[in-house]
Amino acid sequence: MSWQLRLLNRHLRWFEKPALARHDKDRLRRSFALKSRLYFHAPLGTSFERASLGGVPVQWARARGVRPAPVILYFHGGAYVFGTSTTHRAMLAKLSALTGLPACLPDYRLAPEHPFPAQIDDALACYRALRSTHEVIIGGDSAGGGLALALLHEILARGLVPPMGVFAFSPLTDVTYSGASVTENAARDCVLSATRIGEMLEMFLRGQDPRDPRASPLFGRFTGAPPVWMTVGDTEILRDDTLRMQAALVAQGVQSVATVKPDHPHVWPIFHNVLPEAGETLRDLAGWIRSL
Repeated sequence: MSWQLRLLNRHLRWFEKPALARHDKDRLRRSFALKSRLYFHAPLGTSFERASLGGVPVQWARARGVRPAPVILYFHGGAYVFGTSTTHRAMLAKLSALTGLPACLPDYRLAPEHPFPAQIDDALACYRALRSTHEVIIGGDSAGGGLALALLHEILARGLVPPMGVFAFSPLTDVTYSGASVTENAARDCVLSATRIGEMLEMFLRGQDPRDPRASPLFGRFTGAPPVWMTVGDTEILRDDTLRMQAALVAQGVQSVATVKPDHPHVWPIFHNVLPEAGETLRDLAGWIRSL
């Protein structure tokens, strides 16, 4: 473990976890937007462009010298309540530089103003529009990682042309929160607080079935899916969301790989500017993407 990771974990535990546990959605949105501008920086030469895809606002991130396709379609995290394409664009710019591919980040509708299934509807609209002209690799983190996998389920259920592959950082795959790690890692997780699960779930679902695979891809069908790549930290409350998702995918014949990293915080690749382990994970992912 690097000294940067040790220091980051302490900072997250002392400052970010308490803030995430107590701030309301509007303050979370403002805080994350501000911190992303201060701490997350794209490689020099990156270009950003706002556009619309399937009626959904998106932001393109392109490192210098990228080729036009395939495209990384990436869904940001934030419990379906906060986060934007801008909060995550620096990380995707770094991945764009490592892969030589452009990244497209949708600003899908957020709860509670737009509860489920608005998010999967927007994701599907973006995919349909993008896949009509480009090969696509789908990705996401946290809730956005769950959305990426839910989108894969929906693509297969509808008989659409599948993406080349799907990847996810610390994905939320089960909004019933039935994984043992939710309680086992409640104190160990240095970012997410299990005390807000009920509140966030109510904002997102508004009483709808948490076992719907469009919300909880863990319960989806994935026969015939393309390769999947996932990673998670061993102290996360969402650890078992990845482990059980991996088991479900392999049981359905999907070529899937999942890595569990010791003492890595939730969605650590977003700290690529300061964390050696974040750069290592992004390079590993870039190698997997190039192999597709």
